[in-house]
Amino acid sequence: QVQLVESGGGLVQTGGSLRLSCVASRSIFSFDTMGWYRQAPGKQREWVAIITSGARIAYADSVKGRFTISRDNAKNTVYLSNNSLKPEDTGVYYCNAEQIGRDVYWGQGTQVTVSS
Repeated sequence: QVQLVESGGGLVQTGGSLRLSCVASRSIFSFDTMGWYRQAPGKQREWVAIITSGARIAYADSVKGRFTISRDNAKNTVYLSNNSLKPEDTGVYYCNAEQIGRDVYWGQGTQVTVSS
């Protein structure tokens, strides 16, 4: 069973920055995609960013230009650098790994709170 462990969340002021990390229990080369999702209180989980095994990247419009997804294959880690944070970025951020058509894995989440 694959484990994904997120870290790096916290409380920041508007305009601040955080870097989230997601460490996988096996080589991230084995996943077709890895991504970040978030869930705000009372709302559905939404997609934030994705990076493929071929290093193709995409972002939700709400974070484009402010967030950066990256990967370190040697450390089996995917990062999400969050800059220019806004109160509406508040939520639990989840790491996701997929083998398309086969398995989907989720981490336990890390809380990000942006104060106004």
